Amino acid sequence: MLVSWNTTNACNQNCAHCYRDAGAARQEELNTGEAKALIDRVAAAGFKIFIFSGGEPLLREDIYELVAHAHRKGLRPVFGTNGTLITAAVARRLKEAGAAVMGISLDSIDPAAHDRFRRTGGAWEAAVAGMRYCAEAGLPFQVHTTVMDWNYDEVEALTDLAVRLGARGHHVFFLVPTGRAVEIEHTTLRAAAYERLLRRLLEKQQTVDIEVKPTCAPQFMRIARQLGIPVKYTRGCLAGLSYCLIDPVGNVQPCAYLEVVAGNIRETPFDVIWRTAEVFVRLRTRAYSGACGVCEYQDVCGGCRARAYYYHGDYMAEEPWCLYRPREKSHAVG
Repeated sequence: MLVSWNTTNACNQNCAHCYRDAGAARQEELNTGEAKALIDRVAAAGFKIFIFSGGEPLLREDIYELVAHAHRKGLRPVFGTNGTLITAAVARRLKEAGAAVMGISLDSIDPAAHDRFRRTGGAWEAAVAGMRYCAEAGLPFQVHTTVMDWNYDEVEALTDLAVRLGARGHHVFFLVPTGRAVEIEHTTLRAAAYERLLRRLLEKQQTVDIEVKPTCAPQFMRIARQLGIPVKYTRGCLAGLSYCLIDPVGNVQPCAYLEVVAGNIRETPFDVIWRTAEVFVRLRTRAYSGACGVCEYQDVCGGCRARAYYYHGDYMAEEPWCLYRPREKSHAVG
């Protein structure tokens, strides 16, 4: 079980796809005491992995204190960061505080293309330097790539770059239109390209020693089963089942891209929200409609609930960009 906390809305970049529409810090973001209390509740609820994300989490002055607190509580502190603020000293302090893995964004093998997407000059070079500082400090890191139509053909090259840089994994995020990403919805992969890339990633995994993981594309589990490729995961979409997100002011939602508020930790304890909120209870029924409701791969896939919500207005609807047509549905139509 894992939880992601958007530590702040502040960010030193202005990325085109930012689901949080980050830039300036929001008023009344959780303070240090509230953040520690949240960490305590998350640990008590049985979660194992605590993701510090943002905005840019390294902009929080208390970040090392909070990482150390999470580590003491038995959680595995990991990061989602743009990597540009990681210096040799920062990497050492994170390692000493108990950070387990840094997830650092890199969206192209072309520095200029990455910088345009991140709307920040020098972002590519700074992110790669951050990775090297992590390696020097003995702090494991993985590369995070958001894939769209413009970088679709270079994903495997990014995996190879991750290998050369010493990453432990390459996680490929399939764009979901939320936040600023709504403005670039036209760049999202449609069904055929979506399916092809998932197959390519599963095939690429067979050729490298690092983990290659599609994210926000739960159909990879169905494709792995169809191809007879073993994977260590048990399910594609985890939203509301074993994963949720807390935003900078304490709102809880099923995932970063499914903007349905389950409650606020300032009003209701996190563990109570996790157990009882209507959106979580409904997601756990897995009573999906459309193709997802009759699909024989429902147990391992589940479809992207955030994408269903964006395109259909219902997070229990069918995944809109899945190419597969279930046998049950085909028989019913025929």
